[in-house]
Amino acid sequence: MGASLCNKTMALLCLVFMTTLNLCLVSIVAELPKFHQTTNGDGSLSFLVIGDWGRRGAYNQSQVALQMGRIGEKLDVNFVVSTGDNFYDNGLTGVDDVAFEESFTKIYTAKSLQRPWYSVLGNHDYRGNVEAQLSHVFRKIDSRWICLKSFLVNTEVAELFFVDTNPFVDMYFNDPKDHKYDWRGVLPKREKYIANVLKDLDLALSESSAKWKIVVGHHAIRSVGHHGDTEELVKQLLPILKANNVDLYINGHDHCLEHISDNDSPIQFLTSGAGSKAWRGDVKGLNREGVKFFYDGQGFMSVKLTQTEANFAFYDVSGKVLHRFDLSKPLYADM
Repeated sequence: MGASLCNKTMALLCLVFMTTLNLCLVSIVAELPKFHQTTNGDGSLSFLVIGDWGRRGAYNQSQVALQMGRIGEKLDVNFVVSTGDNFYDNGLTGVDDVAFEESFTKIYTAKSLQRPWYSVLGNHDYRGNVEAQLSHVFRKIDSRWICLKSFLVNTEVAELFFVDTNPFVDMYFNDPKDHKYDWRGVLPKREKYIANVLKDLDLALSESSAKWKIVVGHHAIRSVGHHGDTEELVKQLLPILKANNVDLYINGHDHCLEHISDNDSPIQFLTSGAGSKAWRGDVKGLNREGVKFFYDGQGFMSVKLTQTEANFAFYDVSGKVLHRFDLSKPLYADM
């Protein structure tokens, strides 16, 4: 009787131990939400990048959308990337907010843009109801809409890692203009939230075997526009990108188009935050080392990838190409 009770006790302790161990393992290897995106028949991948756009068509948003449709058809794009500030001025009020349709569904109507829209949140989105913007309700209204705080998109030629950069920025937690932010899930443990974002990204990047690694966030790491460099990201995010051989960091936030090369790594910093209201003449440090291109008007960007080539183009509100550049990689890496 005593031996049987002892065995049962030991079995229960083992079960508790294994359950605890399994929970720990889940937390250690927890993966970012993942979406798989097919490539074209020739193995290439094309997408457009737009940011800082949601103004019900105003400030040339509709004209930019028109040109996106034209370029999207020409490139046969697989999807669209939104770099945040999706709805001005203060995000969405709830799942019944008509701004979603008036700033998104009724604006980006071209056939070529009826593709998935992978979107991150911007600081203006955080001034509204964040949970609403992340809700599946909007996917029922418009199936293109895919918006999460942090996630990744896997393809045969590239992986795109979408990062919630808003909680990194100190000024939002002591806003001199007294803006209100929806920090549910971030506060009261902001430091832990940031640590988890960095840990999940580092793990996902280190495990990735993608030919091209692309990280997308709202805030710039490098910029000569209005906001300039985001020092919190320079200190906390950039080292992870360098350590994991990231090729591109794409952002919005500054209402302009930019291409800046890193001084001591292959990373290219690309800003596409000119989807509607632009800041004419609001620029600093154009003579800064690494600046390849800057434009202070409305527009967007296109990306085309193959196993060996990457082609980039920036367009203005009339669809004119303002800047092109290419990157290349060997088909097989040196062993």
